[in-house]
Amino acid sequence: MPDAAHPHAEHRELYVGHVEAHPSIPLKGKANKYTSHNGHMFSCINKDSDVGVRLGKDEREAFLAEHGTELLVSYNTVMKEYVVVPESILNDRAAFHALLDQGFAYVDGLKPK
Repeated sequence: MPDAAHPHAEHRELYVGHVEAHPSIPLKGKANKYTSHNGHMFSCINKDSDVGVRLGKDEREAFLAEHGTELLVSYNTVMKEYVVVPESILNDRAAFHALLDQGFAYVDGLKPK
């Protein structure tokens, strides 16, 4: 059951479970879980247990409009390329994997760090 300080605490469990079940994307981080490729992070969970996925501009704008969500805020900073994953997707492993794959594809096109 979520507590008052972290109303979406179950999101952390869902995020970790979904990423660990993905066939080709490893989960990284100890306390702060995330995924990355070629030195670019493309998904994470913030201290408020909001899950964010990094998307390219067109995909991000379409996602925000379609799902009525917002950009991820982490440690009081708006993460301009990250969308907050709504519960409907977070509760659907296949939909979450598809979104994670979009995030991976976006950073795969960026210059490696």
